[in-house]
Amino acid sequence: MDNICRYGENRVIEPKGALPQYATRVDNNPVIYDNELLIDVGILNITSTAFSRIKRITGGDKAKIGDEVKRIVDERGKFQCPETGSGGILIGSAAQIGENHPGRADLKPGDKIASMVSLSLTPLLIDGILDIDTATDQVFVKGKGILFESGIYAKIPNDISEKISVAVMDVAGAPGWTAKYVKAGDVAVVFGAGKAGLLCLHEAKKRAGVTGMTIAVDPSAKQCGLIKRLALADEALQMDATEPVGVMREIERITGGRMADFVVNTVNVPNTEMASILACREHGTVLFFSMSTVFSKVALGCEGVGKVVSLLFGTGYTEGHADITFQILRENAGLMEYFKEIYG
Repeated sequence: MDNICRYGENRVIEPKGALPQYATRVDNNPVIYDNELLIDVGILNITSTAFSRIKRITGGDKAKIGDEVKRIVDERGKFQCPETGSGGILIGSAAQIGENHPGRADLKPGDKIASMVSLSLTPLLIDGILDIDTATDQVFVKGKGILFESGIYAKIPNDISEKISVAVMDVAGAPGWTAKYVKAGDVAVVFGAGKAGLLCLHEAKKRAGVTGMTIAVDPSAKQCGLIKRLALADEALQMDATEPVGVMREIERITGGRMADFVVNTVNVPNTEMASILACREHGTVLFFSMSTVFSKVALGCEGVGKVVSLLFGTGYTEGHADITFQILRENAGLMEYFKEIYG
């Protein structure tokens, strides 16, 4: 078929003229255009916020979770959370590479890859739900996915399992952005100790070095214990980030009033924006890497406390993010073992 649009606009059914991310319905016909890549899909790694919603409305029943995932995909031609607009990523193998797709020079049929663009814009066809892991937000399927000419992907390395690869690639942007902004001597604060937060903590501690400081904030005693055991942070605060003043005071105490040069928010619950802002020093940087973030709360909240900080809304992509994330697991044997325990 002829080369149409590198961003996939030709796949949009409703509304016409939109790009796939904002479309309510896309064409998931697995007959590809010559600038597209067809993938045999094996795993969907759904975003934490989207999967939490599905578990909530289904009561956590696996069969009902599978039905809801398939219902969304059948209705939209892609997986996109109706509430937050988030998706996740997929893992599978290259099935067919279009004549004008840029991956033609790099891929061959059968190569294992992870998509590095959201499921919320990726045409997806599910033939069947094979299994669901409610602990890891992973849905095992038989199906087809399509990447546009502009859609980035990462080859799965031989030394890291598929399950771990898809889990970490879903959040690779977070440690990638952290690597870009944290420098030697910085105080870095990471909110959330899920997979994104743990990866960010490793990268922040490495970049800040012995002259810097890394602080983790998470309400879970178990995760704070893990952080201490793996030496991922200088301080692990078991605190609720929806209570911003308490968090601010504790970080003020630990840093001697300096506060953070860089803050990254990776949590999957609402109303943590102000804790992130108050943890940061004047003219510092706050990165919101969470689909629970509400822009108006950030903008108006920052204004309301008279805080001058650089506000970043992290995308899932920045240069070298896949390599950075895989390298973290190679560098940190303890973190790799943890991911093996969780994802197998």
